[in-house]
Parts: sequence; structure tokens; C-alpha cells
Amino acid sequence: MSGIGFAGIFILLLLFGQPLFLLLGSIAIYSYVFISEESPTIIIGDLFYAADKEVLLAIPLFVLAGQLMTKGKMANNLIDLAKLVTRKIPGGLAISAILSCSLFAAISGSSPVTLIAIGSILYPALKEANYPEKMSMGLLTSAGTLGIIIPPSIPMIVFAIMANVSVIDLFKAGIGPGFLLVAILIGYAVYRSPARSVLNFKVEEINSQSVFRGLWALFMPVIILGGIYTGFFSATESAVVAVAYAILVECIIFREIKWKEFYSSFVETGELLGSLFLILLLAVSINKFLSFEEIPQQISSYLTSVLTNKISFLLVVNLFLLIVGCFMDIMSAILVLAPLLTPAAVALGVDPIHFGIIMIVNLEIGYITPPIGINLFVATSIFKKNLGEVIKSVLPYVLLLLIGLILVTFVPQISLFLF
Repeated sequence: MSGIGFAGIFILLLLFGQPLFLLLGSIAIYSYVFISEESPTIIIGDLFYAADKEVLLAIPLFVLAGQLMTKGKMANNLIDLAKLVTRKIPGGLAISAILSCSLFAAISGSSPVTLIAIGSILYPALKEANYPEKMSMGLLTSAGTLGIIIPPSIPMIVFAIMANVSVIDLFKAGIGPGFLLVAILIGYAVYRSPARSVLNFKVEEINSQSVFRGLWALFMPVIILGGIYTGFFSATESAVVAVAYAILVECIIFREIKWKEFYSSFVETGELLGSLFLILLLAVSINKFLSFEEIPQQISSYLTSVLTNKISFLLVVNLFLLIVGCFMDIMSAILVLAPLLTPAAVALGVDPIHFGIIMIVNLEIGYITPPIGINLFVATSIFKKNLGEVIKSVLPYVLLLLIGLILVTFVPQISLFLF
């Protein structure tokens, strides 16, 4: 009866379109009161327990750093820098688009923001350079998803909290898959680019000041990741460094952000995180309940009895996560599934860090798969196209990302080569 009630509340709240924090809160109360027969006040203790995790501080700080860096002219600066580097390579403009997306995503930490910032500038440029419209649209929409696999990544921090693994290890593991996916997209872009599509401009035509400022932006992930990997500072401390660097570059050195925009960055960060933190804390409370009832262990035992080897488990979980990615946003999927699936993966011999990367790459593809792929809807707005056209344009890139997913899944060293 308890299981039926649990499912009933979940379905009822979904049907009425209630927000995720209300759904999770209702499930937490139901679980403790009707299943464990505990006082609902225990949830308050769980919230304090979850909020006491130091790594949580990294999330608002990385979001704030991304907000500050996107308020200025970061996208333009990075695009000029990428165009300068790729000017003599066939397909140079398409390559510069991918590199700009990956660099900007590493700074902003947001796939939709990356698509808006880079796509709105480079889509007209690609069309003017005779790149096929469908290719240009699909390329930018797909390259915008790279924000969650290239560290520092907020979904990685959330997975680390829910699966109880190291954030720094996840950041390290994201480098190989990030480079792989960028390389796959670049290879396809070069193959599909118009003949002799070398960028035709003199170096003097590129704004040298913009390139110089692009180099300053490029140093941000280098400093952050360099400090983390050398052990000079922790993931949380690196987020503080990111905010300080963003303020130094955007507000003091180049003054590309007015103080009014500086203030609005704090406000927007607070608005974004107000609901996210409550959702995260409630998810931790439910996770504690599940652990107390040994539900992850039961699911792990069932999966390991049905899926008797690592290969079959990874195949089934990949298919499941791809389906989930079509209907759930990445944060919700990680909050719900990471604590349930990770124990089963570990029991079958999958490294938990590797499994975290597999999950994130799967859910990354969800950004460009209907019916709720966020980047699809962002693309319809900035490219002024209907949803059907955008979906058709991303189909080849979904296939490319699936190839990358297969490689990441079955060649663990792509993720674990730094360990």
C-alpha cells in the first residue's frame, strides 16, 4: 500500500503540473510519516545536514562567475580568438563556432546561455559563408550542449553530492570526453563544410583588442582547473577564485560590465538558485530515507541478478537514460537516479566516476532531443525557425553524440586516463 501511495502522490502532482520542490517535499513527508512512521520534523534536520555540505557553496559561486562573464563581450572576444586560430583550416568558421561554444560553455557553465551568446552571432556569419542553413543550425544547437561535460560543470557537482563521489575527480574525468565530443563535432564540420571554406580575411581585420580580451577569458578555466588538479585549492575554493577573476577582468580591468549589471548578476543568481537549492536539499532528504530503507541496495541486487555482467548493464542503463533525457531535465534526472543507479553500477564493476560521466553525457544528449530538449526551444527563438526544422537539423549531431557516448561508455580510459 505504501508503494501505491508513493506512486500516487508522484503521478497526481505531475498531472497538476506542480513544481519539482513541492513534488519532492510531498514525497519526503509521505516517506517518513507513512512508511518509516517518523515525525515530519526529521526533514528539517535533513535539510540542515544537506546544507552543511561545503561543496554546495561551489554551485552559486560558479553560477555567479558565469553570469558576470556573460554580461560583458565574452562571446565576441572568444569568437575573434577562435577565428584567428582556425583561419587557415578548411571549415575554419564552423570549427571556430564549435571552439567558441566549448570555451564559452566552460566559462558560463550553461548550455542554453552558450547557444544564445554564440549562436546569435555566428548563425548569420555561417549562412553568409555559404554553409548549409540546416547544418549551421544543427551545429550551433548541438555544440551548445558541451557546457555540462566540460568542467567546471554544475551537473557534475550535483552528481557528486547525490552519489557521494569526489567533485574534483569528476572534473578530471570530464576532460577526455569533452575533448572527444569537440573533436567528433569538428571532424563532421570539416567534412560537411563548403569546398575551400577557409576563412578569408587578413589578420589585421580581426580586432586585436578583442583577441587580447579573449585570451583573458581563456585563462579563467585554465586557472580554475589548474588550481584544482594541482591541489592548490579545492572545488569550492576554485569557485571563489572564478568569481574574483570575473570581477577583476570584467568590472575592473576592461570595465565591460556596468555596476548596475554587476548588481543584477547577483539578483539573477539568487533567483536561479532559490528553487534549485530547495530541490537539492529535499532530494538529499529523500536520498537519506532511501538509504535508511536500503532501497538502493535492493535495486542494485535486483539489477545485478537480472543483468549479470557489466556490458548488459551499461547497454540497458544507456537506453534508459536516453529515454529519461527526452522527458526530464538534467538536474531532476541526476537528483532522482544517481543515488539509485550508482550502487548497481559499482556492484557490477563500473567505476562510480566513470558512471557519473556516462550519465552526464547521456543527459547532455537530452538537451537536443524532443519533446522537452531545452536547446531545441532556445534555437527556435534565436534562429526564427519552427521546432520541426530545428529537430531535423540536429538529427545528424544526435547520432554523432551517440557515437561519442558509446566510446565514453565502453572505453573507460577516455574518462579515467588522468587517474
